[in-house]
Amino acid sequence: MNFHLKNLPERTQSPRSYGLTMVMDKGMGLDEVKNFLSVAAPYVDIVKFGFGTAFVTNNLREKIEIYQSHNIPVYFGGTLFEAFLIRGQFDDYLNTVKDFGLKHVEVSDGSITIPHAEKCGYIEKLAKHVTVLSEVGSKDAAHIIPPYKWIELMRAELDAGSTYVIAEAREAGNVGIYRGSGEVREGLVQEILTQIPYEKIIWEAPQKAQQVYFQELLGANVNLGNIAPNEVIPLEAMRVGLRGDTFFLYLDKDKEAK
Repeated sequence: MNFHLKNLPERTQSPRSYGLTMVMDKGMGLDEVKNFLSVAAPYVDIVKFGFGTAFVTNNLREKIEIYQSHNIPVYFGGTLFEAFLIRGQFDDYLNTVKDFGLKHVEVSDGSITIPHAEKCGYIEKLAKHVTVLSEVGSKDAAHIIPPYKWIELMRAELDAGSTYVIAEAREAGNVGIYRGSGEVREGLVQEILTQIPYEKIIWEAPQKAQQVYFQELLGANVNLGNIAPNEVIPLEAMRVGLRGDTFFLYLDKDKEAK
């Protein structure tokens, strides 16, 4: 931090086990990545190369090396995992991950249908080699999963070896844990939290109102994902009460404590 302010919430320190900011890189150039990290690196905990962009990104190895030089892990989007899987290339996927020196993967079934026991089997296999983040929820807005099922799926995937479960929202934040308007399905979220530790859930929250909701609900150290690179600094300011949306959040709590 550049100067001292009283009554700020205590943020977890990097490398964090919770309070994560997961950034979605949808195709930044090498110089863009360097510029981005020159100001935001301390607040970036993990980077996802969105959907299948890693396949078509030029200078991919160099890009990965830039992130890794800042001790920031990167991984391929879950859609790429599904693209390998539907083509019968699971072993090729694992070999590709190893070839690029990645230590994290995302296992998802948002675009294709995989029996859940089979999905957990892939998680178990991959967890022997890398850190697994598994995504729960469908990219199909018409496919509504009841709360008890979300809990059942999340628990099973954590038991299978996932370090975190990701609550699906897509890059636009309009499916899964959100309605088509982007509004949070509050009953769903709060029911999930009765059974699954909040430190183990990464909530995809690309929209500002969604980020505010989760910070008001769970505090500065909630795990948030699908954050655009240009929103990382604004999000960190919001986390510590230095944006209008959360300005009084921690000041009010300080007054109550007195």
